[in-house]
Amino acid sequence: MIAIKGVSTITVAGLFAEVGDLSNYRDPRQIIKLAGLNLQMNQSGYFKGQTTITKRGRRRLRSLLYQVARPLSIHNEGFKELHHYYKNRANNPLTGKQSYVALSRKLIKIFFVIGTRNCSFDETRMLRDIPQLKPLQEVA
Repeated sequence: MIAIKGVSTITVAGLFAEVGDLSNYRDPRQIIKLAGLNLQMNQSGYFKGQTTITKRGRRRLRSLLYQVARPLSIHNEGFKELHHYYKNRANNPLTGKQSYVALSRKLIKIFFVIGTRNCSFDETRMLRDIPQLKPLQEVA
């Protein structure tokens, strides 16, 4: 996990302090919910409002992930492309903070896979999930 450019030992230690052993979780969405980063639509009756994060969960974990997502979007090329895609996509572009929350959710998924499968981080594999970025990757 420390091999990811932009992630320090303090970040990984803080993650494990809040989450504990990753083998206790079956899916990364459980950790996302623990952090309070799952999405919820604000609605009442016929009114359907904005979709926001629930903020029910561990405040320190949510803060740690947000504080890591910002430097990752600057120093790590894969996360920089992902942040640029989230902010400038044609359908439903995100604001800056919303993009950092999306990057935090992605980082939890990456940490979960690295921690449970004992594999290494690969930026091209991470960006393979987004079909709009494939033409850009093939050109490069």
